[in-house]
Amino acid sequence: MEAVARSAIARAYAPYSRFPVAAAILFADGQVLAGVNVENASYPLSLCAERAAVAVGVTGGHGAVHAVLVLTDTAEPTTPCGGCRQVLAEHGAPEVPVRSVTLQGRTAEHRLGALLPEAFRSDSLLRRNPHPPRDVW
Repeated sequence: MEAVARSAIARAYAPYSRFPVAAAILFADGQVLAGVNVENASYPLSLCAERAAVAVGVTGGHGAVHAVLVLTDTAEPTTPCGGCRQVLAEHGAPEVPVRSVTLQGRTAEHRLGALLPEAFRSDSLLRRNPHPPRDVW
């Protein structure tokens, strides 16, 4: 997985943050696919590497996320941002390993469930309050 991320990081488009990120994701069918961050002058339209890799996997029909590797050129390993954690939780189980690696070889390992405890999942939508408040003010 790390080789896949290392080959992709040079293609990251990060002219604003100068913070290139590559992600490699192992999918249920055994494929390892890469994504890179793609920034935009309108910052909210930017796309993180992890979400880009998930999108490639979903588009190709590769199944659930089984492992994640995030590669950055930082002194310390960088974990996925909150939005990426939520997207990964949608496509992977809490026990999915998430490995953060720097170009210099420093690593940190976590489980997705530890990075996003009590994740909002599809079953959360089924737990709606049957008696919503009538007057909030």
